[in-house]
Amino acid sequence: MIKNILAATVVFGGTAVVSAGPAPLGVDESATVNPETGIRLPEGFKATVFADEVGFVRHIVKADNGWLYGALMRPKNRMGLVAMRDTDGDGDADETLYFGNKLRGTGIGIYDGYLYFGTDVSIMRWKLPEEGGVPTEKPELIAHGFIEKRQHAAKSFALDGKGNLFVNVGAPSNACMEKARTKGSPGMNPCPILEDFGGIWRFSATEQNQHQKDAEKYATGVRNAVALDWNPHADGLYLAQHGRDQLAEFFPEHFTVEESAELPAEEFHRVDKGSDIGWPYSYYDHIQGKRMKMPEYGGDGTTESDIGQMPLAGFPGHWAPNDLLFMTSSKAPEPYKHGAFIAFHGSWNRAPMPQQGYRVAFVPMDVAGKVTGKWVTFADGFAGTQEIRSPRDAKHRPMGLAEDQDGSLYISSLMSGGRVWKVSYEAN
Repeated sequence: MIKNILAATVVFGGTAVVSAGPAPLGVDESATVNPETGIRLPEGFKATVFADEVGFVRHIVKADNGWLYGALMRPKNRMGLVAMRDTDGDGDADETLYFGNKLRGTGIGIYDGYLYFGTDVSIMRWKLPEEGGVPTEKPELIAHGFIEKRQHAAKSFALDGKGNLFVNVGAPSNACMEKARTKGSPGMNPCPILEDFGGIWRFSATEQNQHQKDAEKYATGVRNAVALDWNPHADGLYLAQHGRDQLAEFFPEHFTVEESAELPAEEFHRVDKGSDIGWPYSYYDHIQGKRMKMPEYGGDGTTESDIGQMPLAGFPGHWAPNDLLFMTSSKAPEPYKHGAFIAFHGSWNRAPMPQQGYRVAFVPMDVAGKVTGKWVTFADGFAGTQEIRSPRDAKHRPMGLAEDQDGSLYISSLMSGGRVWKVSYEAN
């Protein structure tokens, strides 16, 4: 039985934060999961339950006036967006409103007083009331013309704060095979899917009724990047993409079941104009530290590829990165100020091996956007069990990330009805 979806919150800032030194980086592997909150955090961070039963929340965003907005994958009360607020400052969301009749989607963001929302086929926006809450005006259509597909259809996006809107258009394909997900079928070369999918398209954030065919194809070779964000410190677009599936199933002569569970890596990249990440011709092997040729294009697990760029970091396969966030608040604890938070909600494709992911990871970076150390787990325990054979086994699945101006970090998480955690850093 599929459980309902959940939302969660993490807070660094607020009145409780008085920093006496650098916060510890990552969870202590010997620490235990908090029995009340169900999650585990680095030493010095404390979690409380913020809210429950908010619906199938995916990406979220926090407005300066205190409202937290979430995009719903499945409508609740026929509405596709949720707005939550803590009116008395006690740490609990005591006001929850729904809007967006018959909508559903993933991407959400705020720019210049407007709330942006991504359905599978469009990007729209509402003018936000100054006092917050539910928009009263009709939405404006900003971008459309995306070809409707069932696979990798979510339109996540990033806003650079300078009038540009970057939209992920996922490839409705595993590896651009002639016969989709069919053993023995070769990859198409060149891959025709890349004409309309498998990349990032740039639009104006303010112009209405823009069609994808008239927008700029900013980057290509991206299988699906639900997780993307503009890094204001390094002034650039970053993403974490979902790697391809079924290596052992289609190529048992080259990959064991164990290797297929770990490969290919989930890739974390900076994406500049004209970037080619490499899909479907190549993938990143984080174990060998090399970019490899995809088996549909002649690869055998040992042959390197010269197509695509090397990632900034690689994570184990099929963890499914679903959101990315760079914090901007000066109240964030020291090693977390310029790095990247990535929410992994887990995937089905490690089977028959146990599933993994189900955590929020952190990549330490400097102000120039360079990785300065190994990634660490910032929060885990969401799944509620060590043995996950299917995503349905997980109690919680981290999904979206958002930041408050006081340094709070919100995490939306699939499963279990819609809970919200609030986590604060308390100096020793």
